[in-house]
Amino acid sequence: MSHTTPMKVAISVPDPLFRQAESVARRLRIPRSQLYARALEVFLRQQARPDVTERLDAVYGATKPDAEDREWLDAGLEALRRVEWEE
Repeated sequence: MSHTTPMKVAISVPDPLFRQAESVARRLRIPRSQLYARALEVFLRQQARPDVTERLDAVYGATKPDAEDREWLDAGLEALRRVEWEE
């Protein structure tokens, strides 16, 4: 985090979220405002990066699969459908 003059901001959060934030701030031994600033910083950093799906689409979506590739893709999707996924 930069060493600039902090800006005071009033926000409203649901009670359960507030209680979780309080608990985490106490556990980390940091002021609540620092916790919120860190969380916002992480969120903004994530928003600045292109979405993984968008990046993959840009790479793989540029060309259409030919018939042989389509067969492999369909076989792979069918194999994934048969897997029992744990939640």
